[in-house]
Order: sequence, then C-alpha cells, then structure tokens
Amino acid sequence: MAEPRFSILSEEFAAAPERYFGRLREHAPVHHEPAADAWFLSRHRDVRRVLTDHEAFSTETLQVRAEPVMRGPVLAQMTGAEHTAKRRIVVRAFTGPALQEQVRTLRANAVELLAPLLARGRMDLVNEFGKPFAVRAALDVLGLDREDWRWIAGRLAGVGEFVTAVTLTEDRRRVCLELAGELEAHLAPIVEQRRRHPGADLISALCTAEFDGVAMSIREVVALIINVLVAAVEPADKTLGLLLKHLIDHPAQLADVRRDPSLLPAAIAETLRFTPPVQLVPRQAERDTEFAGTVVPAGATVFCLIGAANRDPEVFTDPDRFDLHRPDLGAARSFTAAAQHLAFGTGLHQCVGAAFARAEIETVAALLLPLLEDVRLTPGSTYRETGLYTRGPAALSLDFTPVRTSATLPYHH
Repeated sequence: MAEPRFSILSEEFAAAPERYFGRLREHAPVHHEPAADAWFLSRHRDVRRVLTDHEAFSTETLQVRAEPVMRGPVLAQMTGAEHTAKRRIVVRAFTGPALQEQVRTLRANAVELLAPLLARGRMDLVNEFGKPFAVRAALDVLGLDREDWRWIAGRLAGVGEFVTAVTLTEDRRRVCLELAGELEAHLAPIVEQRRRHPGADLISALCTAEFDGVAMSIREVVALIINVLVAAVEPADKTLGLLLKHLIDHPAQLADVRRDPSLLPAAIAETLRFTPPVQLVPRQAERDTEFAGTVVPAGATVFCLIGAANRDPEVFTDPDRFDLHRPDLGAARSFTAAAQHLAFGTGLHQCVGAAFARAEIETVAALLLPLLEDVRLTPGSTYRETGLYTRGPAALSLDFTPVRTSATLPYHH
C-alpha cells in the first residue's frame, strides 16, 4: 500500500492527486478501494492494456454508471458493427469539411463572448468564458438553440455528476436522475421534429441514419445526443483553463507560443498529458487478471488512473515537469489513437471528439494569446483544482491590459 489506510477517495488525494501518483505506481500499482469496491491502476502499461484489451475489460460497468442518465446505451458500451456504424456518424460531424465549418462558428462564438470581458481587463476564464463557450459550441454542432444553454448546462451538470461520482448518496442519485429525465423530455420532441424536417446538424444525421436497415429509435438518438453533450462540454473548459494556467506558470514557454503560434498544438498536447481533464476511465474485468502480482477478480470494476499513467517515468522523461518542447510527447500524433498520453483514452473507445476538442481549444487560444498582454493571475485570487473523475480549475481569474475589442477582434464573415 502507498501508506497505511491511504484512500483515493480521501480529501488529501482530492486536493492534490499528483502528489500520490508516484507512490501509487511504485508501491500500489493495483490499489483496492473498499468503499467503492473498485481497483485503481496507475502504471501506463497497465492502463494501456486495460483500454486496448476489449475482451478482458468491457465497458459493461457503464450500464450502471452512465445508461440511467444518458437514457440509453452510449457509444462506449457498443461493440462490433453497431459501434462502427454509430461512431462513424458522430465522427463525421467532428472531422473533415464539417469541422472546418465548425471552426468558423467556434470563432464567432468566442468573439461574441470575449468582447465584453476583454474590455474589462479581468475575467474568470473558466466560469465567465470557458463554460458558456463549451456548452454553446456543443449546441451549435447538434443544431440546438444556444439561447437554452444555461438550462441545458444545469441538467448536464446532474448527468455529469451521476457518471463521474465514484460514490453517490441516494438523494443525489435521485436529483441527477430527475435532471436527466428533464433533459430527455426536452430533447425527444426536437428529435421527432428533425426526423420529419432534417437539417445539416448532427441530430438530423443521427435521426436519418439507418443501422442494418433500421432507423434508430428516439430514445437511442437522445442517448447519443446526451453522450455528445457530456463528452464535448466536460473536458473543453477544463483544458482551456489548464492550458492558460500552465503557460502563465511557465513564462518562457508562453513567450515561445506567442512568438511561434505553430507550437500551440504541442502546448495543448502537453496540457492533456500533464493534467488530463478526464482522470478516471472505468472498465469491468471479464475474467481474473493479474497486474504486478495482484489478481483483479472477474466482475470487478477497474478504474484507470489516467493522470498517474500520463506521468509514468517509463514513458515520459521528467514527467512531473510541464514542457511543451518535450521530445517524447509526439505532438503531431497527440490527438490520434497513436498518442503516447492517454488523455483521450485509447483503442476502440478512444474519444470521438478528439479532433473537435483540439480545434475548439486551438481556436480560442490562438484568438486569446495575442490579445492578453501582460496576463497574470489576479493578485489575491486563489487557484484550486477540483474533481476526482474529471478535474480542472474551479475558477481562473486573470488580469491583463484591457483590450479595445472593436479594433482588435477579427470580424466574423
């Protein structure tokens, strides 16, 4: 064990997980957590093995962890031809020509939200910009009314809490299920309407697609919409906040990116490696499996500790240092299934939105960095990261030289 009665569910771990990663990898690479009756794996090779061996480690656990609030099966639960077909529909909306169109929309969205904040010379990048931006961006892709973003964000928070809680009280469980029910009730009539009058959005694509000659049911489409919303919104605002925080903490690297914007993908990739927004990925062991001399029993829930795996010295040199120039990062492949870091997962169920997430963060950062002159953390503000399953800054208050936006922000054509 890492130490007597050490718990991943403790407040000490929640305050600074990275302090414990090394001890876990070395002394308890297969850590059992009695309160959650789950096993936590922290070494890169073990995590990669779990995420790529789909026969020994299934996504069966998501039936309990995700399906009740997603209102149906999610992509990660599917296998074979069904998974391939449905994943392809979603991926198409997040890549190629569709992505180019979305980048224009993302930029317009960012400009609109940023203008009043830039003029002030101070903003909370996470709560005043990142969260509304991420929700609105996801709504645009789906073809949902962005005026509803606050209402939808409130319901999504309940869905997210249900999926990401390692332990959940009965009260919270009930509230989360109610919020998910409200979201389903809101989306179902929209799906019916799009089926009759499809447009160029992702919901229309899901409504009109056929699998084995049969269209998806309304419930199946709603489940995929909620799946996309949670996947697109949860990590995006966290990654943006973490990227800015790391660059401000490393002024030389911030100067490098300002001087050479082509380094931005490497800065984002290193942010994902150093502080992945999704810290835990669950699987279910389908048979007894041995890791580091410990047998994980069949039927057990296994959590992959992505943050710990991404700082494994067997894979990354000096892993506890943020360095966008690191030669072992492989920035060019960091947003593909060949990535060394595991922030998007890996294998069959690698994140479908990886290309979109990259475009989203890159678009905003490329817009922001040249404008935020003399950027610094607001004096006296406290910086705190929260979350066990998904993790990011609770807030990020920045001060900078106020910007006369009309003169500097690009017009949207």
